[in-house]
Amino acid sequence: MSLALGAMAFVLLAGLLLRVPIGFSMIVAGIAYLGLSGQDLGLAAEQIGNGLYQSYVLLAVPLFVFAAQLMNAGTVSERLFDFCRVLVGRLRGGLAQVDILVSVIFSGMSGSAIADAAGPGLVTLKQMMHQPGYTRGFAAAVVVSSATLGPVIPPSIPMIIYALVSGASVGALFIGGLVPGLLMALSMMAVVHYIAVKRDMPREPAVPWREWPAILWRGVLPLTLPVVLLGGIYSGAFTPTEAAAVAACHALILAGVVYRALSWQRLWEVVQESTRASAVITIILAGSLLLNYAFTAEGVPQAVAQWVDSMRLQPVWFLLMTNLLFLVLGCFLDVSVLLLVFVPMLLPSVRALGIDQVHFGVLVVLNMMIGLIHPPFGMLLFVTKALTGIPIGEMMREGWMFLVMLLALLLAMTLFPQIVLWLPQTMGYAGVAA
Repeated sequence: MSLALGAMAFVLLAGLLLRVPIGFSMIVAGIAYLGLSGQDLGLAAEQIGNGLYQSYVLLAVPLFVFAAQLMNAGTVSERLFDFCRVLVGRLRGGLAQVDILVSVIFSGMSGSAIADAAGPGLVTLKQMMHQPGYTRGFAAAVVVSSATLGPVIPPSIPMIIYALVSGASVGALFIGGLVPGLLMALSMMAVVHYIAVKRDMPREPAVPWREWPAILWRGVLPLTLPVVLLGGIYSGAFTPTEAAAVAACHALILAGVVYRALSWQRLWEVVQESTRASAVITIILAGSLLLNYAFTAEGVPQAVAQWVDSMRLQPVWFLLMTNLLFLVLGCFLDVSVLLLVFVPMLLPSVRALGIDQVHFGVLVVLNMMIGLIHPPFGMLLFVTKALTGIPIGEMMREGWMFLVMLLALLLAMTLFPQIVLWLPQTMGYAGVAA
């Protein structure tokens, strides 16, 4: 390791320890590398500018963020709650089951775990906390676990960013996340059923038959969004980036015109919130571009690939080691760092071993979602604590079964790639490794 690369790592680590925002820490670390390696500091602006403005796919990120914010502001969460309550509310632990099903549906609109937890997750959490039989730790554990569905079921913001750094097909990644996402949801519902039966949790009151048509109609309208997105992408009507614009327009029409739940003032607030969220993502991307330039200049990805090749690893063993690496790093690092810094270092090895990039991408995203719900850095835990005041310790005591279930599913997806690849290949994806 060169002195400049070591200094960059030190500056980045110091920034993380001092709780400097991760994007700024990455940018300062990248500039420190350029300075100590004797390169022109103007390269920082060049790398950031070229990387951000030459990536057409990045336009999808702020548009999906905007669509998610519109859905949260337009009473969609409440309407989905009533819709799902009709479908699964009569199951044991009905409110928890409703939260999982709402997350499945909302995932097809937002692509964000944080948006899922802060929107429909908060609605069902408040309902559970006012019902007998639900502890606040269990309620929060269900919400944070189900929120991990957001970036796995398409559309997915992390998958878009992975496509940017890997060159994989965004459409294939979206389709590849469908089966794993549904398996996650079914597994979570099974865990809830087991706990609910064991604790004799209540069912939701039956909804009168005469109310069903109105409730189902209100809930069906938001369901049209994922159908339009995936249908449009695979019919060739629009690209994944254009699909994000369609999602934003669909959400705006639904919240503002159909539901009439969006005032001009609230729309302006949504624009501001979306701009702030998109700016955070952009700054992190800018920092990652500098770090990736440094790693490439120092030959780190090639060195990792040579090391992997020297070990004569089988693809499955490489994937298992990668899972273990991400699970350990996820205890200390933000998921954005894992996606934007560590994934590019591993991609040459992925290509050399003939591992399908779509399979690897979905595994990476699931690893990141597991990182969101386990301490000490689990972002969803901190977001939920900030919104509700429920201690993280209570969430973990009640949520360990969900974590074990996700780890088991991660192992199954690693050992059996067709869980991810079957549906994309059925829909025309060639399945050729990068």
